[in-house]
Amino acid sequence: MSDAFTTRVLHIASGSEETVVDLTRDCEAFLREAAAGRDGLLNVFVPHATAGVAIIETGAGSDDDLLTALHTLLPADDRWQHRHGSPGHGRDHVLPAIVPPHATLPVLGGRLELGTWQSVCLVDTNRDNPDRQVRLSFLGGS
Repeated sequence: MSDAFTTRVLHIASGSEETVVDLTRDCEAFLREAAAGRDGLLNVFVPHATAGVAIIETGAGSDDDLLTALHTLLPADDRWQHRHGSPGHGRDHVLPAIVPPHATLPVLGGRLELGTWQSVCLVDTNRDNPDRQVRLSFLGGS
């Protein structure tokens, strides 16, 4: 694709448990087509009020550590004024203030520029919404 701006929506089945979903391979596959060897920026956006995007190491326990930390910061109990859904669901609506619903990452020569252990991840603590969308947008030089 030679457009300066290209976008794709991923449909992610995040399930009914709190989870961190590694999207790095999806981002890399998108960039192989969209960036076509160019420099630019990849924006990853989750259009949901109860999910976020994190750049974090996965596979070595850090993803579970993140969920544990979020449980400490945002307990799933009845303290939340937003009360519909599962018990403690109000905390899911606070999550994007801590784990933002977006990330913008550098792309050089069509490749995502991440550190050695960094991965692009969807963070979803909402057990009531098992299906998520993630919008990938590449903004590149012409």
